[in-house]
Amino acid sequence: MKRVVVGLSGGVDSSVAAYLLKEQGYEVIGMFMINWHNTTGTLAGDCPWSDDLIFAELVARKLDIPFRTIDFSKEYGKRVVDYMFGEYQKGRTPNPDVLCNREVKFDLFAKAALELGADFVATGHYCRKETIEKNGVEIHRLLAGTDPSKEQSYFLCQVNQQQLSKALFPIGHLYKSEIRQIAREQGLATAEKKDSQGICFVGKIDLPSFLQQKLQAANGLVIEIDKTSTHNPVPIRPNLGNNFSDDELDAFARHPFYSKNMGKIAGEHAGAHFYTIGQRKGLNIGGRPEPLFVLSTDVVENIVFVGQGHDHPGLNRYGLFILENDIHWVRPDLEMHIGEKRFCHVRIRYRQPLQRACLYKTVKGLYILFEEPQRGITAGQFAAWYNNDELTGSGVID
Repeated sequence: MKRVVVGLSGGVDSSVAAYLLKEQGYEVIGMFMINWHNTTGTLAGDCPWSDDLIFAELVARKLDIPFRTIDFSKEYGKRVVDYMFGEYQKGRTPNPDVLCNREVKFDLFAKAALELGADFVATGHYCRKETIEKNGVEIHRLLAGTDPSKEQSYFLCQVNQQQLSKALFPIGHLYKSEIRQIAREQGLATAEKKDSQGICFVGKIDLPSFLQQKLQAANGLVIEIDKTSTHNPVPIRPNLGNNFSDDELDAFARHPFYSKNMGKIAGEHAGAHFYTIGQRKGLNIGGRPEPLFVLSTDVVENIVFVGQGHDHPGLNRYGLFILENDIHWVRPDLEMHIGEKRFCHVRIRYRQPLQRACLYKTVKGLYILFEEPQRGITAGQFAAWYNNDELTGSGVID
């Protein structure tokens, strides 16, 4: 009998994952990860991990499976939270959930599971895995989940073949409504429990309060940039598949540059590193015919640049760039060569509909040009590319 360790999070998805695996004949062990103790910045009423632990224990008892807890808080702090603080300090916006999967769930957790003699580790992610053979070598494909409203392959865009070889995703073929129904039928304590929100293992937070643990607040200016300004040329649509010089690719992917004298003072803020491109809430500036969005931040001069409207040229562009060292191939056999271009679909944030795009591989790294302009392309976030429903690679946006 194959042994599988399931990451029981105290939510309905992992609960049903454990149930399904037991029904399939696996020897199932439930394991709960404690990854964060500090409640600074978490919002009042947010469910702390201690409550999740109780739910996880109840599910394990109901399913009659062994249950363990393991504390990764020290490692999580170093690998995920410290990285997060560092990125915000540089004026970038990280995605801690992607890092949590790469560094904790499919690394530390998987190693702990293997020490228990597990053949596999399983999670409640809405994604699927398929194993094929190519030139005599086993290849593991990371596929999108069936439920389009819950599809979570994006969060696993940094896992590798070794990690996938030991991973099982028991609920990836199901819809959320089906998960709830199974949980009700089996009398699982999590059947009606609300889905968790916010940062993986930290919870829903007030970002400025959370970041002020390590990043000091400092008052600075909010500068409004007019959308008709000559500093805001309308982005030019690329003809996808054409050959472009490196300079042309750079022009499509370049972040807008603003300085203090390009606009007018619209207000003040408490620290440029607390804001991210595309952000609307938290500016506390009204009296405009259209909503204000963050266009850019300057953490050196401590300035936040904003503009009105979804169609502001500074908020939309057709391209992005990923440095060579930040490119990750879930499918190394599909890695691109210098000078190669490839059509695919890309998303730059969770739940974003897939966007038609073309990848261009150069000596410096990877350029991605889109068929339609993308709003709020943000340094530090992950771009993930797909071939049909398979996620084949990803990278950190520069």
